[in-house]
Amino acid sequence: MDLRKIKKLIDLLEESNLAELEIKEGEEVVRLSRVPKGTVTVAAAPVAAPAPVAAPVAAAAAVEAAPAVPALPAGHVIKAPMVGTFYASASPGAPAFVKVGQQVKAGETLGIIEAMKMFNQIEAEVSGTVQAILVDNGQPVEFDEPMFVIA
Repeated sequence: MDLRKIKKLIDLLEESNLAELEIKEGEEVVRLSRVPKGTVTVAAAPVAAPAPVAAPVAAAAAVEAAPAVPALPAGHVIKAPMVGTFYASASPGAPAFVKVGQQVKAGETLGIIEAMKMFNQIEAEVSGTVQAILVDNGQPVEFDEPMFVIA
């Protein structure tokens, strides 16, 4: 299955109300899934309350202790166009394509996502300074996951 078909499947998923789409073509399988926008997933550990009166206070304390999602720096956020594995350089021993604080031009390669044995370049959509690199080398990325911030 080529990249054009995968992009069309992504567009189809975005336009529909589907949460997941799986297509099999011979031995190849493409599975796309997403979390609906506005959905918040919170996992909280159960809180043992010494007395029934203290339960609401303990529950409120547990909610306040939950780690907050770090805010992204100001600037243009570049998101993953597909699911795959992110690589910061062209080969394991090579220097990274970009570093925080580096000036980039629109169209310049920021990294690579490997998806289905294909290497796809992630390019800067705008010119500016790299404010943040939000993914680590070798880390799996999800569709629409923030990867870079350029200001």
